[in-house]
Amino acid sequence: MAIPSLPLNDGNELPAIGLGTYGLRGDAGTASIVSALDAGYRLLDTALNYQNEREVGDAVRASDVPRSDIVVTSKLPGRFHGYDETLAGFEETRANLGLEYVDLYLIHWPLPRVNKYIDSWRAMIRLQEEGAIRSIGVSNFTQENITRLLAETGVVPAVNQIELHPRFPQRVMRQFDAGHSIVTESWSPLGDRDSLLAEPVIGEIAAAHSVTPTQAVLRWHIQLGTLPIPKSGNPERQRENIDVFGFELTDAEVASISALESDRLWDGNPDTHEEF
Repeated sequence: MAIPSLPLNDGNELPAIGLGTYGLRGDAGTASIVSALDAGYRLLDTALNYQNEREVGDAVRASDVPRSDIVVTSKLPGRFHGYDETLAGFEETRANLGLEYVDLYLIHWPLPRVNKYIDSWRAMIRLQEEGAIRSIGVSNFTQENITRLLAETGVVPAVNQIELHPRFPQRVMRQFDAGHSIVTESWSPLGDRDSLLAEPVIGEIAAAHSVTPTQAVLRWHIQLGTLPIPKSGNPERQRENIDVFGFELTDAEVASISALESDRLWDGNPDTHEEF
């Protein structure tokens, strides 16, 4: 299955959909990630705090897909904020993965109270210059956080991965990212899955296109210009999630899904949320 690519502002590109790997651990987790690669996924999203970087690296090595065709993303946790700390945290990630380089490395949360994300960003710029990281970005950053990165380093993130789903479409943040040529990635793209997929409007749109409600929502992400990273260890569901490039929603259907907006679903306000 051919997946379109999204250009990054650093000259690299990302597949237009990826696999979230949170919760995929042990031998079963590795097998699930291999099955996703077999199904056509080429973007794998992990983090040091997910405690499954080893499984992701093992899956990359076990798969028949060439390493050069796979985009591996990981994230810097709060306990490694700071310049030297970031260099050490990255080396832990690289050792866990067992890979020579990481394709995309993100600051997981800004932690404004700690106030060290600028130092971390400078370290990541160095790692990119050295070739240890192909692209650098952020996760859960606000307009203010990114504006400060730009003002103090002059380097714009390639990616901003944020909570984004029909309950929380993030219109203003998406517009800001687009204005700076930053690709917006959607974590938890299906939101409160069961409740969301039971919404009548989504069922009607899915039926109109002979697709599943899940596919309708993921297609909504694609047409917003965002990059969804649905997580699943089930091979059948993995294939369903990736099969969203053979149909197109109307503008009215996109607007109808966006109209389901309510608010964040979890305690994920970047101004206050902290993870270490």
